[in-house]
Amino acid sequence: MEDGLGAALTWLDYAAVFVFGASGALAAARRKHDIVTFTFFAAVTGVGGGTLRDLLIDAPVFWVGRPEYLIAPVAAAVAVWLFGAGRARLLILTWLDALGLCAYAVVGAAKALAFGVPPGAAVVMGVLTATFGGVLRDVLAEEPSVLLKREIYVTAALVGAGVFVILNVLGVPQLAAALAGFGAGFAIRAGAIVFRWSLPGFPGRAAPDED
Repeated sequence: MEDGLGAALTWLDYAAVFVFGASGALAAARRKHDIVTFTFFAAVTGVGGGTLRDLLIDAPVFWVGRPEYLIAPVAAAVAVWLFGAGRARLLILTWLDALGLCAYAVVGAAKALAFGVPPGAAVVMGVLTATFGGVLRDVLAEEPSVLLKREIYVTAALVGAGVFVILNVLGVPQLAAALAGFGAGFAIRAGAIVFRWSLPGFPGRAAPDED
């Protein structure tokens, strides 16, 4: 990766880990868990997607060699514990989560490409990086999975990673491709938040239950 892009993606990576860590801590807060569980939820949510990506592309798991990545979700857990989860903070976190989602989609796809993963699979790695931590969070908190919500979420990560990879394949400078991918994904996620955009559901009737 180019030096400028590498530095930008590193900072985006830290920010995304913090933001997703905060969302994990908020899930623990809704369940009235203790500070240890806060930290566990934050860590799993913050690094879960990147961990799965690294295992799948046979790369060193990013936080094992750089434990400072664990500081970000721990700090997020402490912040949520100290300052609570008021309505205004939840709204702010929704937008921060949107930023983290799109940043992680680009970061995940970029790392996959750097390890020689084909473009199509790199897009999938970007989506997994951006969403798998949230899936783990919802499972731990016994909440409806983000994958089952009609509001556009995963699609934003798919578009962000897809735009970045396509532009990269076309020879666009990586920093410009990263900014374009991030912007495209964030525009879609922002529309979903503000205008309640959602994809159409299956038009047919649900199949009747069978004994």
